[in-house]
Amino acid sequence: MNFPYFVSQRIRKPDANSFSSTVTKIGVGSIAVGLSLMIISFGVLFGFKDAIKQKLFSLSGHIKVVTFSDNQSVEDAYPISNDNSFYKNHSSIPEIKHFQAVATKSGILKTQDEILGVIAKGIGQDFDFETFSENIIEGNAISFTDSSYSKEILISKIISNKLRLKVGDNVIIYFLNNPDRPRKLSVKGIYETSLEEFDKNLIITDLRLLQKIAGWGKDSVGSYEIVVKDFEQLRTSAKIIQEKIPADMRMTTVVDQNMALFDWLGMLDRNMVIFLPLIAFVAAFNMISILLVLMLERTPMIGLLKALGSPNWQIRKIFLWNGISMITKGLVLGNVIGIGLCSIQKYFKLIPLDSSNYYMNYVPITLDWMIILLLNLATLALVTTLLTIPTFVITRIQPVKAIAFRK
Repeated sequence: MNFPYFVSQRIRKPDANSFSSTVTKIGVGSIAVGLSLMIISFGVLFGFKDAIKQKLFSLSGHIKVVTFSDNQSVEDAYPISNDNSFYKNHSSIPEIKHFQAVATKSGILKTQDEILGVIAKGIGQDFDFETFSENIIEGNAISFTDSSYSKEILISKIISNKLRLKVGDNVIIYFLNNPDRPRKLSVKGIYETSLEEFDKNLIITDLRLLQKIAGWGKDSVGSYEIVVKDFEQLRTSAKIIQEKIPADMRMTTVVDQNMALFDWLGMLDRNMVIFLPLIAFVAAFNMISILLVLMLERTPMIGLLKALGSPNWQIRKIFLWNGISMITKGLVLGNVIGIGLCSIQKYFKLIPLDSSNYYMNYVPITLDWMIILLLNLATLALVTTLLTIPTFVITRIQPVKAIAFRK
C-alpha cells in the first residue's frame, strides 16, 4: 500500500464548511485562472499573428522577384519575360508552394463626382484566389475570359466608401502612362484586409489589361510572387530560390518589405515572455501559501505520525499528493475555461476591435494544441517542484509540541 497516497486521500475531502475546504478551493481556482489566462493569451497572440500574416500573404506572397533596376516606385517599370529557366522550372523547386505572375500600374479611378489615385494589381488565372477569397466581403472574384481581358475589378472597402461604389457599378480608370485611353470597368467584388497601406489604394484587375496598357507581350509580367511551404524557414528557402533566379533579377521577402509590421509582431512575443512568468509565479505562490495553511491545520496529525515512526519524507509526500490533487483539478478546470472561452470567441466573434488600430474587426483566436499540452505539463512540473519547498517545514515540527497543538 502507498501509505502517503492513502492518507492524502483521507484528508483530501474536508467538511464543506471547514477552513481547509475554503483554501483548497482557492488553490484549485488559482491554478485554473492562471492556466486559463495563459491559454487565452497564447490563443490571442497566435490569432493576431496568423490573421495578420494571412491577410498580408494573400496580397503579396512570401517572396517577390523583379528585374534589377533603379526604379523606386510601386509600379513595375521593366517587364520580366516568362521565357526564362526559372519560370519554366519553378515547379521543380521543392520549397515553393505556390507561384503566380502579376503586374502593377498606377492609375486614377473616376466616378461622376469623385476621383482617386490607385495602384492596379494585375493577376492571372494562377492567382491564389482560395486564400484571397477570405478578404472578399461583398461580391465575387474576377471571372477570366478566354478571348480578351476581363473588365471586372475588385476594390477595397475604403475605396468603395470614398467613391461611393458598390458591387455592379461601373467606373472609369485612367492609367498614368497612357492617360488618353481610359477603360470602363465593372466592380465585381469588394475586399477588406484592414491593412490600410494596401486597402487605401489597391485594386485587383486582369493582368492582360495591364499588359495591353503597357504594350507588353502576353509572356511579359511585372513580377513573380512566391509562397513557400514553410514560412518559419523563409530565410533558408529564400537563399535556395535566390540561387535559381537569373542574374538580371533580384528578390525581396515579405519581412523585408514590411519591417514595421513584423517588428510589431515581434514586440507581442516579447510582451508574452514577461507576462506568462508573472502568471505562473502568482499561481505557484498561492499554492505554496495554501499548502502551508493545510500543514498548519494538520500539525497534530504530523506530530502523531512522527511519534509513530513515520520519516519526514513520508509525511511530506502526503501533502505533496494533496497539492498535486489540487493542481490536477485546477488544470482540468483551467482547460475547460480557457479552451471554452477561446472557442466561443473563435466561432462567434463576440469581442470586437477597432480595425484602424488592430488590423481586424474582432479578436482572432488560434488554438495550438501542442502549446496547450506544453502549458499543462509546464504548470504541473513547475508548481509541483515548488511545492516541495513548504514541506520542509515538516522537518522542524517536534512531535511532543505538535500533538499538544490545538486549533
